[in-house]
Amino acid sequence: MITASVADWIVYAAARGDVIENTAASAQALVRATDHIQFTYVDRFGGGVTPDPDVVNAAVYEAAKLELATPGFWSKTFTPDQQKVLVEVKGIKWETRGDASGAEGATPVSTKIEAMLRRYMLRLPGVFTV
Repeated sequence: MITASVADWIVYAAARGDVIENTAASAQALVRATDHIQFTYVDRFGGGVTPDPDVVNAAVYEAAKLELATPGFWSKTFTPDQQKVLVEVKGIKWETRGDASGAEGATPVSTKIEAMLRRYMLRLPGVFTV
């Protein structure tokens, strides 16, 4: 399903005013980005869903752009105590992030990638979207 390539990424990026070079670093970022899209999104697509391969590849290119700029962007390691939110400024207090803990709560999210792939994601019964 994912057929992203460095050559196609270069074309995709150029259309958006970005420059991607055909280097080992670009190829490595593309592999890491493909892994991220595969394991975070594609593996969770609803049954019977046939996503547009161009949309999936575009999501990979968006992920690769972030990964190229910051290698390891999609594979950060967090400890539970790092998953917290500021709850008070005066006394500077932090609170752990309750239901967003674990891998789901620690994974970086791109709103652009989310918007691109949201329509293909499995919707659980009883969960309503507005």
